[in-house]
Amino acid sequence: MSDTDQTPQDTTDGEAEPARPVPLRVGLVGYGVAGSFFHAPLIDAEPELSLEAVVTSDPDRQADVAKKYPGARATEDVDTLLARADELDLVVLASPNKTHVPLAERVLRAGLPVVVDKPLAATSAEALALAGLARERGLLLSTFQNRRWDSDFRTLDKLLADGELGEVHRFESRYERWRPKLKGGWRESGDPAEIGGLLYDLGSHVVDQALTLFGPVRTVYAEADVRRENAAADDDTFLALTHESGVRSHLWVSATAAQLGPRFRVLGSRAAYVKYGLDPQEAVLREGKRPVPGAPWGSEPPSAWGSLGELGETRPVPSLDGDYPAYYRAIAAALREGGEPPVTAEQAAATLRVLEAAHLSATEGRVVPLD
Repeated sequence: MSDTDQTPQDTTDGEAEPARPVPLRVGLVGYGVAGSFFHAPLIDAEPELSLEAVVTSDPDRQADVAKKYPGARATEDVDTLLARADELDLVVLASPNKTHVPLAERVLRAGLPVVVDKPLAATSAEALALAGLARERGLLLSTFQNRRWDSDFRTLDKLLADGELGEVHRFESRYERWRPKLKGGWRESGDPAEIGGLLYDLGSHVVDQALTLFGPVRTVYAEADVRRENAAADDDTFLALTHESGVRSHLWVSATAAQLGPRFRVLGSRAAYVKYGLDPQEAVLREGKRPVPGAPWGSEPPSAWGSLGELGETRPVPSLDGDYPAYYRAIAAALREGGEPPVTAEQAAATLRVLEAAHLSATEGRVVPLD
């Protein structure tokens, strides 16, 4: 790997600074929404990483890659990318969900670490099998769960660590949108092979956050509905999780919310925390802005801060800055130092186990225990 190569840096007085490691070389597979708005700019913004190749067969997307990332070559297929595997240190999969497992297997067998956009797989068994393959080959395998670095999530995590809410009884989380018209594409497909629908899309985020904050789940209940005309995949879904800790998580994901509920409403024995509005990072990434090391990023104005307290006595809580760049910063550190990635395949499998149980619950109309 290229992390053993170093580039000396000259100072103005003629003395050499400590050599800096050559950036790790990254190949990105997929340049749709996930690849172009999230992965490419975040990889490019990390000094320890270098975006070397992007796999996309679309001529317009190839042109966009050439314009925004002139140092990266556009490659039409994965075969061509892996034929030059010795020129890469990491592959990132931002391809359609159904390709995640077969492509991750190919990358690992080619001897390369891999980051996979969520969901890692369709089932927890597939995720654990990939984890086993990665361990067998001594390679990093991680899932991109950027919402752990949302401004509101980081703020809530700190409030919990500081004991501001006391004993938490209920965690309410909403990831809602108002999209009454279908956009089309595989994400809205009813074909199970596509792994579409909101349960596996936005549900991957809210379940991962709940597990990160409150630990393993004992039982799962879910309602998954198809509300929009001509829709084939769930677009209005609710999950109720009972954690082994006793906390209950109530989670909503929807494309049919004409008015949005609070992003978080967390009820504890001492106080409650209520927060409206989504973290700002996705919006600015979609506008074409990129994080710059040392510059402000992911900040919320005071008007967007959440409130903490009890009935009639609440105070605004300054939001911690969102930090999506932290994910790839941690990936680079794990590759350099050999530690755990920021999101492990086993954690991804735990999320998938809950999603599988939720699908079964919604289908059969019953509470599903996780033994």
